[in-house]
Amino acid sequence: MKKINLACIIEDDPVHQMLTQKYVKLTGLVDNLIVCKNGKEAYNSLNALITAGEPVPELILLDLNMPVWDGWQFLEEFLKIPIEQKITIFILTSSINEDDFIKAEMYNLSSNYLIKPIKLQELNTVLSEI
Repeated sequence: MKKINLACIIEDDPVHQMLTQKYVKLTGLVDNLIVCKNGKEAYNSLNALITAGEPVPELILLDLNMPVWDGWQFLEEFLKIPIEQKITIFILTSSINEDDFIKAEMYNLSSNYLIKPIKLQELNTVLSEI
């Protein structure tokens, strides 16, 4: 299994944020973690890393329903940034809305659509496949 140097959790709910962080750490597959509370904060943080020539996350766990910028707004803007490094994005949401599944397909993320709360075994499987 390949270890991930840097991952990013974009989640506004403190309980899900804490649970996801805990599980990511328990997998032992991620060395460093960035946590952002909404899409705008994540976009600004990641864009700053890119602009500075710093490594960007190899993995992003993205909630959809957040204040300021939701997950869709984040994706719309983030995917406009030219990035050479491979980034795997997983939508991690409580939404079971069919429209969200369809929209995920537009971003080629339908197979990367996880319903929260995520379980440790599921996260281990996801991370081992990256």
